[in-house]
Amino acid sequence: MSRALPPFPTPQEPTAELVLLEVGAGTDEPGLRADAARNRARLLDAAARLVAEHGAAGVTMEAVAAAAQVGKGTVFRRFGDRTGLLTALLDHSEKKFQASFLSGPAPLGPGAPPVERLRAFGCAALRRAADDLELQLAAEPCPDRRFVVPPRRVRHGHVVMLLRQAVPDADAELLAQTLMGYLEPALIHHLTRQCHMPMERLQAGWHDLVLRLTGTGTVR
Repeated sequence: MSRALPPFPTPQEPTAELVLLEVGAGTDEPGLRADAARNRARLLDAAARLVAEHGAAGVTMEAVAAAAQVGKGTVFRRFGDRTGLLTALLDHSEKKFQASFLSGPAPLGPGAPPVERLRAFGCAALRRAADDLELQLAAEPCPDRRFVVPPRRVRHGHVVMLLRQAVPDADAELLAQTLMGYLEPALIHHLTRQCHMPMERLQAGWHDLVLRLTGTGTVR
């Protein structure tokens, strides 16, 4: 690199706080009344039933309203649009995943070298995407929102932090985007469902990509 990158902030974990909709009673959402929390949980229960019975394609605002026996306007007021509703359904597992890489045990959580954490992060993200693949594809934001939704910003910030630790002279912002592209649900769907690649191959490819980008060798 021709010039040094600016120093990364001293905190060892991403400083951006993620505030997602809370699955269940919603008591962690500030200012949410008890009746509103119950209605929200009722709507999410109805949406989850539709996913189980008809897949993510069966989850429309109208269908959720009918299943929950409320007006369609109630669903729109609570979640904004279909993407917001599907994101709320994914919220619980996303929070668990974030907790695992922000404060869970090593090597995914703090305490392991940055390259080991990157390798563990990608493998965990691949497994989680495979578990909720249909729902994640349906919840994909439109192009102008795809890179700014809170979950992706938190993940990107985490990868940037680890890259800055592993390769301080690299353009961590852009390299992080390269790594994040490997974890896009659409690509995982293509590779696993259309190309019939096993998850073990995707995970080995992630290890190889991380090691090549960080200059620490290749997977044998």
